[in-house]
Amino acid sequence: MREFLLSVGYDAWVLPALLIIPVAGALLLLLSGSRSAREPDADQGNHSARMIAFGVLVLEFLVSLGLWWSFDPASGAWQAPVDSAWIPMWGIRFTLGIDGIALMMILLTTFIMPLCVLGSWTSVTTKVATYFALMLILTSGMLGVFMARDMFLFYVMWEVMLIPMYFIIGIWGGERRIYASIKFFIYTMLPSLLMLVAILYLGIKAGDPATGTPNFSYDNLVANPTLAPAAALWLFGAFFAAFAVKVPMFPFHTWLPDAHVEAPTAGSVILASIMLKMGTFGFLRFALPLFPGAAMHPTVRGVIVTLSVIGIIYGALVAMVQPDFKKLVAYSSVSHLGFVMLGIFALTLQSVQGALMIMISHGISTGALFFLVGIIYERRHSRLIDSYGGIARVVPVFAVLLTLVSLSSIGLPGLNGFIGEFLVLVGSFKPYPVATTLAATGVVFAAAYLLWAIQRILFNPLDKPENESIPDLNWREVALMTPLVVVIIWLGVYPAPVLRRMETAAQALVTQVEKGAGLPASAPGPRIAVRAGAAR
Repeated sequence: MREFLLSVGYDAWVLPALLIIPVAGALLLLLSGSRSAREPDADQGNHSARMIAFGVLVLEFLVSLGLWWSFDPASGAWQAPVDSAWIPMWGIRFTLGIDGIALMMILLTTFIMPLCVLGSWTSVTTKVATYFALMLILTSGMLGVFMARDMFLFYVMWEVMLIPMYFIIGIWGGERRIYASIKFFIYTMLPSLLMLVAILYLGIKAGDPATGTPNFSYDNLVANPTLAPAAALWLFGAFFAAFAVKVPMFPFHTWLPDAHVEAPTAGSVILASIMLKMGTFGFLRFALPLFPGAAMHPTVRGVIVTLSVIGIIYGALVAMVQPDFKKLVAYSSVSHLGFVMLGIFALTLQSVQGALMIMISHGISTGALFFLVGIIYERRHSRLIDSYGGIARVVPVFAVLLTLVSLSSIGLPGLNGFIGEFLVLVGSFKPYPVATTLAATGVVFAAAYLLWAIQRILFNPLDKPENESIPDLNWREVALMTPLVVVIIWLGVYPAPVLRRMETAAQALVTQVEKGAGLPASAPGPRIAVRAGAAR
């Protein structure tokens, strides 16, 4: 398969195509929406908009799927590279490329987005074409963040994805949607401006002194560090602010519960499955490689590890007392992403690969939980846990799926959540034994808040008459959940193909940061055998 894809030039066009396809789909939707608004049959126009959006995003997924086979796990070079002039007078280039880390984030994005269309099929009934057009533009922005190898291009894509989500929450959200959307925008926009200042400083400093043309090339900035330690610390702080809010790390997390609760179901899924990963990806791709000395300074590293452990425990404890199931799932993200940050800053091969696996598994499991919350909300119009009780007798398919997905989020062995948490704890124990021991309690707390929640929702006495006639999942909802369940089981039983594709990039990151920070090289630990050109 790899040889065939390379023979048709797949690597030369796939990344630009993945950015262009959603934008073209969005333009088609806006044009069709303006026409349908003038037609008497609005329902037909809405159905056409849904079909167009779904078709475009399925095409996007199928095009991206070739990356799974064309990617060479043994290669440490950028793959599917694209490099062309964009704004030459400012030294800005349109430069794209992927490694094993970006590959999995791209595939996660293209996998989740068609499911978000299915999840919005009946819940979004107003301005349907505009809603899906924004979702398509958001897709291009998120993919651009994962692909960008020019710092200015990265910042443009970083901001592009902010605007559609602001409107998705603010127009199609819940009762407090305006408050939640403005809070989301302010929290994420202001730190991003600090990052922009840092990017401009880096580009100008690395520019051509003869012509004064800046150089925003990521590869050049990583390969030729010219920063004094004090400057590097300030610049790392600017990047840290932008990424920590997006993760979100404790105590920068307070925008997240409001955004999740007020966003429509698909908006919550996109936030949890993909957009939160932008923060952790930013640390892996930019903050650590660009400023290894500042990031690995003992004080900085200790503070971030401490905040990560606090986030793990705090997020779990707050989730445990939430009466709103959607807010419970939102706070669980603070806890899960704390594990990711611990794994990143422990900086061993196992911990970094574990962090990457949690990023993927959290995207699948928490996205599935938000879909299930949205499904039951459409039937009962309540997210309160106490509004239910014993509904497993009435909706057995829903009950099985909710139980399975909850167990995967807890980290039950054999399901997708286990391998990532296990690798993070194993890889982090040597550098941070106390922090890792405390973090392990988060696994226990996760079991407590989710098992208690599903007991009250599914297995308590069925004592409310309004719950006795709730319809079970229909064919569309089963079709929506089936791919998520398949991936949950696959990653739990056989995660080796995913780990294999990420291993070279993870090891290169660890080695690069250790060298840049002047740290002794860590033992690489057990490795998964990688063969050049392997597609297994």
